[in-house]
Amino acid sequence: MAAAHAPRVGDPAPRFRLPSAAGPGVGTADFRGRRPVLLVFYPFAFSPLCTSELDTMRDSFFPAVQLIAVSCDPKYSLRIFARERGYAFPLLSDFWPHGEVARAYGVFDEAHGMPVRGTFLLDRSGIIRFSEINEPGDARGQDGWRDAIAALPPDDPS
Repeated sequence: MAAAHAPRVGDPAPRFRLPSAAGPGVGTADFRGRRPVLLVFYPFAFSPLCTSELDTMRDSFFPAVQLIAVSCDPKYSLRIFARERGYAFPLLSDFWPHGEVARAYGVFDEAHGMPVRGTFLLDRSGIIRFSEINEPGDARGQDGWRDAIAALPPDDPS
């Protein structure tokens, strides 16, 4: 079960920078002031449910929003996962210190050493506008984050 200290809608999102499957590190500050971020935590690369969810997000077209996916898998595994699945969005590794960013977002499952399915929409100012946490095996709903993206003001002037 995830920690109970997840940031809430209206809170500033915890800042972070993590290694990327593509090489250079990526962080929330890279997009602050430029575009909103759909931040998605998932348990494991290559697992059927996680792959299905990320495929759905890959196939959704939201040009104004930057999708970022985070797991505790090593960046080298994520590199192969991204290549095999055709993910052009950043896959970030919260491998070491293990789960530190997932903990900051309240989605780290201490008993299993993995993040649960957490979805956070950050506006251009880095404020959380949508938050949803699903436990392992509980598929992420698609409507919630889609509606939250649609509800962002045009060009998100926040």
